[in-house]
Amino acid sequence: MSMRLAGKTALVTGATSNIGRAIAEAFAAEGAHVVVSGRSAERGQEVVDGIRGAGGRADFVRADLDGSAAASQALAQEATRVLGGRIDVLVNNAGIYPGDATAATDEKTFDRVYAVNVKAPFFLTAAVAPAMAESGGGAIINLGSWIARLGIPVGALYSSTKGAMETLTRAWAAEFGPQGIRVNAISPGVVLAPDAGEAHAAEVMMKGTPAGRMGTPDAIASAAVYLAADESSFVHGTVLDVDGGRTTAAVIAA
Repeated sequence: MSMRLAGKTALVTGATSNIGRAIAEAFAAEGAHVVVSGRSAERGQEVVDGIRGAGGRADFVRADLDGSAAASQALAQEATRVLGGRIDVLVNNAGIYPGDATAATDEKTFDRVYAVNVKAPFFLTAAVAPAMAESGGGAIINLGSWIARLGIPVGALYSSTKGAMETLTRAWAAEFGPQGIRVNAISPGVVLAPDAGEAHAAEVMMKGTPAGRMGTPDAIASAAVYLAADESSFVHGTVLDVDGGRTTAAVIAA
């Protein structure tokens, strides 16, 4: 590895599985000291043990990001302490995905999804950004989704929360950029961890795309490393599509 994040500290939410785990592992492999955050201490420790076993630096901080400002502030405070007094990179990855149709979505579910997917990262960013600016700047990376811009007939609630995060990305870039904080987002396509080569129902969503297949968490992690590293110092307020071309191009079969 080129150690592109050597000397940096990072907080990754929802880092106990899938995309969040891959990002935490990639950051650590590039030299960052990473706080792995999530609800499960068992899964979190597994990620941390794997990173340490590979020679990286990581610690687990448990957090149930329920949308309350208090929960987000508590995570920011504890992660800052564990990381030695500063957070250089924040990855707002934690989220939940109910795929119900609109008419089948009750108010309790609506409120919970917005709490976890929008309110929690909003208040976590609010808690982290001022100190990040005081320490000289940093990078914030949000996770959007391809279905925020390409409508599909399921998951309207979830897609609207990801649309909100992409909008916040642009607003925060304008708000925090002058303070030395770069804010960008990644919009993954259909991404699932490899499962012994078994077929998955979601594969149909990637038919007709340039890639012609689902992506893996590692592809998203590579994009996150780029947005966290100094090489992207002139990148502000962008949503980087890592979706196999799902939202930008269609392959027409002959």
